[in-house]
Amino acid sequence: MEAATELAGRLSTASVKKAWDVYSAFAWPEALDPSRWCMPPELISLHGTSAWEALDEPGRHDLSLFEVANFFSLTLHGERPLVQGLCNQMYSRQNPAITEYIHHFLGEENRHMVMFAMFCNRYAGKVYPMKKLVLPRKYAKGEEDVVFFIKVLIIEELGDYYNVAMGHDERLEPIVQDVNKFHHRDEARHIVFGRQLLRELFAEYAPKWPEDTLPGLRRWLSDYLRSSWNDFYNPAVYRDAGIPDPYEARKEALEAEPCRRHRERVSAKLVDYFLETGILGEVPSL
Repeated sequence: MEAATELAGRLSTASVKKAWDVYSAFAWPEALDPSRWCMPPELISLHGTSAWEALDEPGRHDLSLFEVANFFSLTLHGERPLVQGLCNQMYSRQNPAITEYIHHFLGEENRHMVMFAMFCNRYAGKVYPMKKLVLPRKYAKGEEDVVFFIKVLIIEELGDYYNVAMGHDERLEPIVQDVNKFHHRDEARHIVFGRQLLRELFAEYAPKWPEDTLPGLRRWLSDYLRSSWNDFYNPAVYRDAGIPDPYEARKEALEAEPCRRHRERVSAKLVDYFLETGILGEVPSL
């Protein structure tokens, strides 16, 4: 398996070769075609619920626009603390190859945030806000870095599942396909790097942690993964789409069996990685 240092050098070369300008990369249409999807119906959070069944075809298309705007908003908000954390990571290891790649990583994440904000503001009229309370806590040695890269992988791997599905779906608006394609091209490198660096960090520090640290980390990780999924079920989205009782719709979707199976399917590759590395000891309930 390629070590993070060697991998970082190779990924830096790829980032230079595949660099793009967010301000010239897209042909933004003046308006979207209301008869086309913005998110595949099977990826929409209410798919398989009574609220979905109650919508007519135009209503489902409207919902798909607000759903993709929420997805892009979640990704934008997830990348904001990621950028802040990467700044702290850049020179902490005195590893020139990893530091160089983190510079590329930062630049790419900044482009992504601009891209998602441009889409959301143009076509949904806003970026959906996200409210997460971050409580201060003490960490064992190396645990804070492990926690940071776990968060990185969760936002990037869940998002990439959607990016891949939407990037080549001809049912969707071309601009939606393009945004997802561009994001996936960069994220594929970020995920490979994040997986390897997290593997090495966990293998280095976890064996030295106090006895209660790993069980606590596993509880936090399961809770954080569920919390990340909960953000996909946004009552503000349902309200904007004209759904009569948005909070009841959210409650139904979180409890519905088809929605649970969807969360498990999208999370499977990520959960398998956490199990294989020993970061998780069992499959979390979603």
